[in-house]
Amino acid sequence: MSFSSETKAELCRVPLQKHCCAVAEAYGILLYCNMFTADEIRIVTSSAVLTDRLPKLFKKAFGVAFDIAPSSEIKGKQTFSITNKEHIKHIFAAYGYEARGILAHHVNLGVLEDSCCKAAFLRGAFLAGGSITDPTKSYHLELVTDHYNVSRETFSILLELGFSPKDASRSGNYVIYFKQSEAIEDFFTLMGAPLSAMDIMSAKVDKDMRNAINRRVNCDSANADKIVLAAQDQLEAIRRIERTTGLDELPDKLREAALLRIANPEASLTDLAALAIPPVTKSCISHRLRRLTEYIG
Repeated sequence: MSFSSETKAELCRVPLQKHCCAVAEAYGILLYCNMFTADEIRIVTSSAVLTDRLPKLFKKAFGVAFDIAPSSEIKGKQTFSITNKEHIKHIFAAYGYEARGILAHHVNLGVLEDSCCKAAFLRGAFLAGGSITDPTKSYHLELVTDHYNVSRETFSILLELGFSPKDASRSGNYVIYFKQSEAIEDFFTLMGAPLSAMDIMSAKVDKDMRNAINRRVNCDSANADKIVLAAQDQLEAIRRIERTTGLDELPDKLREAALLRIANPEASLTDLAALAIPPVTKSCISHRLRRLTEYIG
């Protein structure tokens, strides 16, 4: 099951308690579903949990049943449909619509006065027209509808609730989206999916940890490369001294540093400093090796 499906399954477990919130959730579904006209209401879903929730939701909100309502046990895409004119008229009236007089859908904000109803409306919109990517890969949540006014007014509702969404148009549809993990976490918590919000937090922590480890590994690798290159320069200088004046002509401290580097070609300055007799500081051994690379007998 995809992360998007798991989130919708969690949302479908939110209890249907208040009538006003049931009406608001159904509103979000209707405005983001496949068809909401005076002739037919049609909702198509492949979610088994939404297939189970829809009949209960519409019964709670409107006291009506679907004319076509498949079983949640059937796999694949399922279609819910209402064609009964009186039922459609009753549903339209719940939102202040005249079924035959509507030319373009709008969000009737009078239906969503309470904050709980706004959250329920967004839950319905996500169930019908929402999706989210796997947070272990990227952060992207979107709500898609083919009603321009609905998208703009949903955008305004989100602004009112303190969100800062983005919007775009795509292939005749209108998209509201989030790309910030924190905004998606807050959005899920508001709608009633705190477990999905926690999953996003966990994914972010894991991702940040992996990035930190990768940065440390890359940093260590770069430092190791620097050590190797510096050691090679030091060894070349020491061999040049051996061929010309010989190591025995070096001052005692420089000769010790040269012998230590020959015996430990890949050791760090810290390790070489500890091997000196007596042990010296890192800056001290660095200074001696630098003098060797600059030494002229």
